[in-house]
Amino acid sequence: MANLSNRNIAILTESGFEEVELTSPKKALEEAGANVHVISPQKETVRAMKNHEWSIDVPVDKHISEVKAEDYDGLVLPGGVINPDQLRLNDQAISFIKDFFDAGKPVAAICHGPQSLITAGVVEGREMTSYPSIKADLIYAGANWVDREVVVDQGLVTSRTPDDLPAFNRKMCEEFAEGIHEGQHS
Repeated sequence: MANLSNRNIAILTESGFEEVELTSPKKALEEAGANVHVISPQKETVRAMKNHEWSIDVPVDKHISEVKAEDYDGLVLPGGVINPDQLRLNDQAISFIKDFFDAGKPVAAICHGPQSLITAGVVEGREMTSYPSIKADLIYAGANWVDREVVVDQGLVTSRTPDDLPAFNRKMCEEFAEGIHEGQHS
């Protein structure tokens, strides 16, 4: 696995994320040596969903108002139905996402996570995958949607469902280890 020592990674989420889509990537990143912060518009905790039920609370390390993309080497966007829908309504969250693309920094989004990328205006011309229910949204926004467990396009890593997490985590760590991707710019 990639060595992510001395890398700071942001996981941006609202409440309503799919539990394993945050906990599994976070664990993989930490095992690779990354310093990982859960960032949110919420101040103390965010609540996960598992099997369509509320599950665990996850501590928020930093409020969205306290961070800048320049402080991080990569960004993870977990899915879940509620989480990305809430992030899309938050101007600070969308600006934070867009700043990663403007800087050429790698971004990884799984399941419904790419919905936030649509609002950030960074999917046009990119090869991507996602949960099937947002396929049309991504296509209408200009993405080239494909049905594969993991897709990498100039530092953008996307996957479909929790079943894809092993491949997603592996590629996410590889891209974060590579660092800046010149083609990542929005």
